[in-house]
Amino acid sequence: MITRVGKVLRQIRLNNDEVLKDMAEKLGVSSAFLSAVENGKKKMPKRIRNALIKKYMLSDEEVINLDNAIYESNDSVEINIQSLSDAKKGLAVEFARSFGELSDIDIEFFTKYLKNRSKKGD
Repeated sequence: MITRVGKVLRQIRLNNDEVLKDMAEKLGVSSAFLSAVENGKKKMPKRIRNALIKKYMLSDEEVINLDNAIYESNDSVEINIQSLSDAKKGLAVEFARSFGELSDIDIEFFTKYLKNRSKKGD
């Protein structure tokens, strides 16, 4: 099943009159690998993301769209907590442990809270 990343990749190809093979060659990967990324069988490596941005001269809006698609297509999220304080590490671990138990109200609360923080630049 084609993922949102796959749809974004396909749109970039169509906008540049390319087929999968052409894009794969430009990005330095096999057609099979690129197809697997489109279909959610492989994650998009950061180097491929960066190559897409550079080789296709993506606008800021296109980069945001690509990053959102990559994020939505991932089954997991990794965060590096090595350099964080013990309090932040504890919070991250506790949040990860209880994430599956969050109610819709909890999700709405955290989403609003985090969006408001990012708007304030905190």
